[in-house]
Amino acid sequence: MPRAIAARAPLSRDVVLTAAVALADERGLEGVSMRHLADALGVVPMALYKHVGDKEDLLDGMVEHLLTGLGVGGTTGHQADRTADHTSKPLPWREAVTGPIHGVRALHRTHPWFRRVLETRQLRTPAVLAHMERLTSAFLAAGFTPDLTHHVMHLLGNRIWGFSPELFNEAGGPPTRRSTAPTPDPTDYPGILAVAADSRTRRPTATSCDEDGEFDFALATILDAAERLQRSGWSSPK
Repeated sequence: MPRAIAARAPLSRDVVLTAAVALADERGLEGVSMRHLADALGVVPMALYKHVGDKEDLLDGMVEHLLTGLGVGGTTGHQADRTADHTSKPLPWREAVTGPIHGVRALHRTHPWFRRVLETRQLRTPAVLAHMERLTSAFLAAGFTPDLTHHVMHLLGNRIWGFSPELFNEAGGPPTRRSTAPTPDPTDYPGILAVAADSRTRRPTATSCDEDGEFDFALATILDAAERLQRSGWSSPK
């Protein structure tokens, strides 16, 4: 794909970023380097530096490229269908919040490396700010005060970028490194065992938690609480 792009278009920042995303999809993030990218585009590495400053700028640009591809704030195709009747009726505020979030979440399925890059970014690029602005504006338009909106955005945290801030992810196979920590005795954790047993009865064929279901549950719970606070006239202490 990158070579085909190079063959039909002169080198530009957009061409470089498109090729970098394709390279990451094919080889993983470890396969993205200036040398590999230059090889894929059929140019010398120095040619890339006219369009990206360094590796960090390249990664920032890849995030910008994907977010921009969603539209401002990450409008999903489902949302576009709902607003395609050309009426001026605004979306309900919860759809205006969850639609862009699910739009970004969809990127993680097609670009497995995307979360890892997001978690290491320090620069708020225009597309990053546009996504945050759309969510912030949705809360404000729904009657949330700037004060409550500020706190709700912090409460949502990483979820505005489509993933939950889980510290210990479930293992997908055997351990990948040797550990000298003692092996836990399951009988020491009766509460966890009870929850796990209940989960198995509800989803007997599943090998892990329903990540999409858990994400939607957390998002809905946060928005339910935010709505109650908004209705009660909550404000933070001075």
